[in-house]
This record gives sequence, C-alpha cells and structure tokens, in this order.
Amino acid sequence: MGHHHHHGPHAHHHHSETSSRRIGMAFWLNFFFTIIEFIGGVLTNSTAIIADAVHDLGDSLSLGLAWILNKLGAKQATVGFTYGYKRFSLLGALINALVLLAGSTWVLFEAVPRLADPVMPNTEGMIYLAILGVVVNGYAAFKLSGGKTLNERVLNWHLLEDVLGWVAVLIGAIVMHFVYLPIIDPLLSIAFTAFILINVVRNLIETLKLFSQANPNPELFEKIETALKTVSGVANIHHLHLWSLDGESHVLTAHVELANDFESSSDYLHVKTAINDALSEFQLYHTTIELEVLSESCRITEDAEHPHH
Repeated sequence: MGHHHHHGPHAHHHHSETSSRRIGMAFWLNFFFTIIEFIGGVLTNSTAIIADAVHDLGDSLSLGLAWILNKLGAKQATVGFTYGYKRFSLLGALINALVLLAGSTWVLFEAVPRLADPVMPNTEGMIYLAILGVVVNGYAAFKLSGGKTLNERVLNWHLLEDVLGWVAVLIGAIVMHFVYLPIIDPLLSIAFTAFILINVVRNLIETLKLFSQANPNPELFEKIETALKTVSGVANIHHLHLWSLDGESHVLTAHVELANDFESSSDYLHVKTAINDALSEFQLYHTTIELEVLSESCRITEDAEHPHH
C-alpha cells in the first residue's frame, strides 16, 4: 500500500542542478590541472608529483563520472529504471576505485626502486607546481564542500586530500631545495599512494555493500522498527527491509501486523495515517507498507526469509 515522497520533485531537481554545476566546474579545473601535473612531474623528474598526478587523474575521472551520473540521477524514473538513475552513482564510485587502484600500483612500481637510488628532482619547479596545486585543489574543494550526496562527499574528500598532498610536496621541495635529501621525493610518493589505497579500499567496501543492498544504517533500521511498533493498533512488524539507492536515498518495505480487524474504512485510514506520521521523520525516499489484519496470514511463507520478528 501507500508510498510517499518527502521532497517534491522540484526541490530535488534544483538541488541536483547546483550539485551538477559544482561538480562540472571542479571537473574542468582538475582535468586541466592533471595534464599540467603529469608534464610537470616528468620535467621536474619527481615521483612525488607523478604520484599526485595519478591521484588527481583519479579525481578527474571520478568528478567526470559524478558529473555525468549527477545529470542522469536527476532524470525522472522510466519503465526501464523504475527507481530512477540514482544507483548509477555507485557505479561511478566503483569505476573510480578501480582506476585509483591501478594508478597507485603504477606509482609504487616507479617509486620503490628509487628508494635504493634516489634521483634529485628539480626543486624549484616542484615548488611552483605545489603552490599551484594547493590553490587549484583548494578552490575546487571549497566549491564542493556544500554538497550533500555521497558522491559529493567522496569527491570533496579527494580534493581535500589533494590539498594536503600538495602541502606535503611543497614542504618536501623546500627542504630538498636547501638540503641535499633526494630520498624525500620517493618517500613522499609512497606515503601518498599508501594513503590513496587505504581510502580506496574503504570506499570500495562501502560501495560494494550498497550494491549488495545491505542495510545502509543499522541504527536507523532499529529506530524505524521501534517507531512502527509504537503506532497504536500495531501488533508486530516483519519482513522489514531497508536498503539504499546511492547511500543517501533509502528505500523501506515492511509488513505490519495489526492487533485487530478493521471495523470501517476510517479505521483503515486512521492506521495508515499514524504509520505515515511515524515514518515522516526518517526522510525515506520511498516506502511500501503492507497491512495485515488480525484474521489474515502473511502471503510470504515464514521460511522464505525471516531476518527477525
């Protein structure tokens, strides 16, 4: 029975408009900057800058994907995609993680041999590139910090990491400029790469969980269950399922057992309204509730699935 949407299509559309613009701008900034970086890394002979370029390439890709997916995600649902396109952002997160894994492996192959035989990079070039890096990524991160979607949060994280990465390159380059310590360069690149890998693995696990329709928020699940059970006239809840389209838009289905049969249609409406009110605080994207009166048994046989009753 009843399902409802909490935010009107208009409000939601406007949100994704600005989100799309923010991501688009950050994408172009990052994309051009990544090209400059790769060239700069080769010219200055610095693996640290190349490591950062890989990191930025990953960000450019994730920004580009997020931008496309953001436009898609805002499209209305179709017969083919009845829940709309929100789930595509998970696909973007997955592709991005795989690209970063590949890039990081490549940087490690470049940097590790240099630990044994460090090459002195061109520190002056490194200093200029690092200052540019801090400014460009700082601006992009600032632009995305207003975002609410999982996608924007992940991207904002990426850009903030980049800012920190460039600050580290800057400090390293300044030290090498005054002290002959070429080993700083490969050490920095290995540190960045380890950092990228830890985050990628974390995001990958999160993404795969959402893909598997895992419960996105066990705490929220408990709260919803409690809220439904406290509605007057409700005897029990079963087949309660909570999953997420994109980490932000959650979908809920439940079977609600009632303490007695309906005397009249106003009883029926009364219970429905009470359930809707109980759920309204949770900002669910989509809910489907099946009411079961006292005299009927559940359509789904109990052995088929029973998380807990």
